[in-house]
Amino acid sequence: MEQCVAVFRAGGYTFPLNRTYVMGILNVTPDSFSDGGKYLSPEVAVKHALEMAREGADLIDIGGQSTRPGYEAIPPRQEWDRIREILPAVVQETGLPVSVDTFYPWVAQRALEAGASIINDVSGFGDEMLQVAASSQCGCIVMHPGSDEGELFQRVKGFFLERLRAAEELGISRERLCFDPGVGFGKTMEENLALIAHAGRVKVEGCALLMAASRKRVTGAPCGNPPFEERLAATIAAHTVAVLDGADMVRVHDVKEAVQASRMADALMKIC
Repeated sequence: MEQCVAVFRAGGYTFPLNRTYVMGILNVTPDSFSDGGKYLSPEVAVKHALEMAREGADLIDIGGQSTRPGYEAIPPRQEWDRIREILPAVVQETGLPVSVDTFYPWVAQRALEAGASIINDVSGFGDEMLQVAASSQCGCIVMHPGSDEGELFQRVKGFFLERLRAAEELGISRERLCFDPGVGFGKTMEENLALIAHAGRVKVEGCALLMAASRKRVTGAPCGNPPFEERLAATIAAHTVAVLDGADMVRVHDVKEAVQASRMADALMKIC
């Protein structure tokens, strides 16, 4: 009997969870920790999105607000102004599903109306954001925002299960949910490393799992803290370990290399 493959659904897109998907990062911010200020204009942003598409990205994640350590939040209208022209242009020019990285329901609603297929919320998809998602067929990337109470894996997976329950009560199926353990958010270095090494321990049955460690401190600290742009090898190592333990998607700055590493990891998974 053929084994049933779980899927992640986002708008009109379906991602069978039988291989690793690569999400390319498009930050249109002046202050992101690694590439702030590089892609502010619509022309440059779309050019970079097209480059990531050619390199094999499966989807593009657009962010109009930095969430680096110590960031100061900008208001929703300012965030929307940064992405309002870029978002529909990237959707049209790349033909890829586009995710919008926002914790503002107001921005999320406008992003969906402008063609986004996924909302990526680092604050954990509160009830108001779930209401926005429930009015569409978008995919939902639900990140664990960090807490210091309880055993690490229990509190992360417990949070995911609670958000799953709240989503299903609003008619959002688990196939539309992708969970992110929130590496770098409200966790110690040891906890970040543990979540990468044992990603499968927080995986929710029937839901996708995203790992997003690209260029973060967790990839720098064990390697002598090289500059952000010199953390490619460490990022690939971290993401490959996570994929081998159950991650379905990786969010990256360096798409070409991530695609190659993911294909190798997928090949190894088939042998194992």
